[in-house]
Amino acid sequence: MKLKLIFLTLFISTLQLTFAQVKFEAKVTKKKLGINEVLRVDFEMNKDGDDFTPPSFSGFKVSGPEQSIRSIWDNGKKTYSKTFSYFLQPTRKGNFTIKQAAIKIDGKIYKTSLIKITVTKAVAKSNDANGDFAIDDNIHLVTEVSKSNPYLNEAITVVYKLYVSRRLSISDLNIADSPKYSDFWSQDIEVKRLMGEPGTYKGEPYTYVVFRKTVLYPQKTGKLEIEPLALSFKVGVPTNRRDRFSGRRIFNQVDKMVVSSKRVINVKPLPIEGRPDNFSGAVGDFNFKVSTNKTSLDATESLDANVLVSGGGNLKLFDLPKLNIPDGMEEYEPQHNERVRTNLTGMRGTISDTYTLVPQHKGDYSIPPVSFSYFDLKTEAYKTIESDEIVINVEKGPAVSYNDTSNEVSQERVNKKRVTQIGNQFRFLKSSADLQPIQNKYFFKSTLYWISLVTPLLAVPLFLFFGKKRQQRLDDISGNRVRKADKLARKYLSEAKKNLGSQKEFYIAMERALHNYLKAKLHIQTSDMSKDRIQRLLKEREVEETVTIEFIALLESCEFARYTPSSTSAMQQDYDKASRVIATIDKQL
Repeated sequence: MKLKLIFLTLFISTLQLTFAQVKFEAKVTKKKLGINEVLRVDFEMNKDGDDFTPPSFSGFKVSGPEQSIRSIWDNGKKTYSKTFSYFLQPTRKGNFTIKQAAIKIDGKIYKTSLIKITVTKAVAKSNDANGDFAIDDNIHLVTEVSKSNPYLNEAITVVYKLYVSRRLSISDLNIADSPKYSDFWSQDIEVKRLMGEPGTYKGEPYTYVVFRKTVLYPQKTGKLEIEPLALSFKVGVPTNRRDRFSGRRIFNQVDKMVVSSKRVINVKPLPIEGRPDNFSGAVGDFNFKVSTNKTSLDATESLDANVLVSGGGNLKLFDLPKLNIPDGMEEYEPQHNERVRTNLTGMRGTISDTYTLVPQHKGDYSIPPVSFSYFDLKTEAYKTIESDEIVINVEKGPAVSYNDTSNEVSQERVNKKRVTQIGNQFRFLKSSADLQPIQNKYFFKSTLYWISLVTPLLAVPLFLFFGKKRQQRLDDISGNRVRKADKLARKYLSEAKKNLGSQKEFYIAMERALHNYLKAKLHIQTSDMSKDRIQRLLKEREVEETVTIEFIALLESCEFARYTPSSTSAMQQDYDKASRVIATIDKQL
């Protein structure tokens, strides 16, 4: 009996020691979440301690801690727990590690285990664990699409509106996750200022802000997905407390993120029936014209032939028709020009190819008609525009005639002359040379001697003069900045030329060249280079408005061309355009 009592006592003591063991652990509500969701982390212990040290929570916005203590008596036994709770908002996508927290209990240091967390792209429905469902019900990010069933290469407009209940206030509005538009040609329309406007959402009064506007041209047919946009901001949530002096309600600031819903559009292919053979993908409403700057000139003089398309549509997404240049005219590579603006209705403006032609002989040259075809969205049918025949009259120069049967060129007048000897043109060399020895001349006191002696003495004042100029140049801080920026502009433009085959590097280098050129000429920093400021400064310097528009268009091309497909020929055209625009501005300045 005593032996049983001893075993029972040992068993109870072992249980007591087991239950008295210190526990300190970290718990999370989830290990995989969207960038717009909130993660709750609890650091829980079963015995009170000192010097609690949380981890750094790198990659998250942190709110907290909230501390809770629970003490329960059950059948004479006490259960104790203490918890530090943190609410984490991811700042970017990726894999993260919540490192160890530490606390001292009974003089001993305890640490939690590492926890791996995966943050994905924004999810359509956020299931936050911080009790902010009332906020979610009063803030909505809506994606408005102008057309859900467009044709291939037809412009559609996407507008993102943030609806906020009038009981809440928001601040620090930023993009947390931006859509990629991988199956579209896209361009953002600048929203100069975020303005709250009264509106309704599902019949309830709201205030909405137009946050972003984007024009899309679908590049594939079928069902295409417009990815959601995620916004992060701070929300002022009203409380039941009021300021004791003013009586106004007190608001608490809460970090939140909201995501627009995914939108799917069904892109229709262009009809095959009635499609012209020369159709190159133009969709919209266009005018077409072929013209020359002169129709009468002399041989070896040059003229410009211009192929121009104007109107509204996908102006940057198709090729212009080629001219059929007659024989006897020398043709240079055409220069491509674009004057296109993009607004909520899509692209509008003109694109053109300018050919430089040089007739070699006297006579009449005919540039045959050129046809241009496009798909008209209004009539949903193909249209073809044909230019007029252009006859160029070359009045002076060597005449030629063409044999229709043998296609051989015969000269009308050929003057042959006999080659005659003039003077001693073909003298024979002498077989015996009559050579004379060269007399030795001493270097001392010779002309070369005196020049070598005097030159260093004369060079001393020149060194002093140029040294002074060099020091003045070094002291000219403003001038050195200008020269440095000018040098960098030339450097980056040459770097852009080297990267013609690599789209991203090419447009980054060209954008740097344009910025450094402005720094050199207008004395402004890159941080001050807003488009409005550039336009104003160039206007003050009396630069032509058309040249300014081309410069701004180049900057815009650099912005979006890094994220949209571009051919090597398009990059070459942008490079040539940048060289021409910089040269033109330099002359006018």
